[in-house]
Amino acid sequence: MDWAYIEKVLPLYGKAAWLTLWTGTLGILLAVLAGLLCAAAIHWKVPVLRRITAAYVELSRNTPLIVQLFFIYYGLPKIGIATDPATCAVFGLAFLGGGYMTEAFRSGIDAVDRIQDESALSLGLTRFQTFFHVILPQAVAISEPAFMANVIFLMKETSVFSAVSLMDLMFTAKDQIGLYYKTTECLTLLVAAYLIIILPLSLLGRIWERRLRHAGFGA
Repeated sequence: MDWAYIEKVLPLYGKAAWLTLWTGTLGILLAVLAGLLCAAAIHWKVPVLRRITAAYVELSRNTPLIVQLFFIYYGLPKIGIATDPATCAVFGLAFLGGGYMTEAFRSGIDAVDRIQDESALSLGLTRFQTFFHVILPQAVAISEPAFMANVIFLMKETSVFSAVSLMDLMFTAKDQIGLYYKTTECLTLLVAAYLIIILPLSLLGRIWERRLRHAGFGA
C-alpha cells in the first residue's frame, strides 16, 4: 500500500465525494417529491393521472439508471434539450428514485385505515387537508423501512454517474487507476468514501425506525 500516494490524492477524493454526495442528495430529494406527488395522484384516484403515474413507475423501475442517464445526456440534445453532467445525474437519479418512492409511499398510504380518511372529511377537512395532515404523516411513518432502503439504494446508484463524465468518486478512481496503476490504493479509497457517505444513512434509518416504534408506528 503506497501511503504517500494516498495522502497525495485524498483532496481529490474529497472533492469527488462532495460532488457525489451533493448530486445524490439533490436527486433523492427530487425523487421524494416525485414519489409524494405520484402517491397522492394514486390516492385521489384521478383516472388520467393514475394512468400517467402507473406508466411512469413502470418505466422508471424497469429500466437501468445508466440507460436513463444516456437518454438524458445523449438523447435529449437531439431535440434541443442539453444538460451538463451534474444536471443529468440529478434528474436521472430523481427519475429512477421517484418510481421507487411512489411505491413506498403508496404502500404506506394503503396501510392507513380508511376510517381515518372518512372521519377527517366528516369533521370538515378538505381532501387536501386530510391527505397531508392525517393520511400522509402516518403513511410516511409506516413506509420508513422501504423509504430508507430506497435512499441507501439510490445513493449507491450514484456510482454510475461517471458514465456521463461526472467527476464523481467512481470517475476519479478509474481515472487514477488509468494514470498511475495504483489499483489497490484507488479502490480502497473508493470503498472508504462510499462507506463514509452511506453508513451514516443506515444508522440514521435505524434510529428513526426505533423512534417511530416507540411512538406507536410500524411493527
